[in-house]
Amino acid sequence: MKKVFAIFFVMLISFTLVYGQTSSTKNQKYKYLGKYSANKYDPESISNKYGRFGSKYSPESVNNPYSLYGLPYSPSSVNNPYVSGSSSPILVGDDGQYLGRLNSNKYDPESVSNPYGVYGSKYSPVSINNPYSLYGSPYSAYSVSNPYTTQAPKIYAPQNSLSLPGIGGKSNFLKKDD
Repeated sequence: MKKVFAIFFVMLISFTLVYGQTSSTKNQKYKYLGKYSANKYDPESISNKYGRFGSKYSPESVNNPYSLYGLPYSPSSVNNPYVSGSSSPILVGDDGQYLGRLNSNKYDPESVSNPYGVYGSKYSPVSINNPYSLYGSPYSAYSVSNPYTTQAPKIYAPQNSLSLPGIGGKSNFLKKDD
């Protein structure tokens, strides 16, 4: 009887270890790709060429022309001029404000590269291209162009674009808890 109980217990533990744990990458909708910042000393900045997110050799860097996020032909790349929609990385301010999609498609309505869109216009208050906005001013703590900031907008890449219906600028889903 003890032998049967021991075998049952081992099988139960094995089953729990194999099927009970959830993979963190399986449940994540977004992968963090660093901060979109002019601060070349911040370890998380894409401007830090020695950092994990700024190195041209890192597989997690948008500056690596051979990585998934820097390759001009990848649907998850910031350098693909033809990508639009939910496959390109998003930009979120440190205060939780959605700042658009980080791609080079100037016709994508949510792209920061679209000069006529909400997130790419040099007149929009939520644009990183507006030199007077909270996110584009060289003097703002939340700005991409402030060379001393540590609160720059963060880049997130979708892990699975099929599981992201309706993501857009309608909600602040990454808002910081106060």
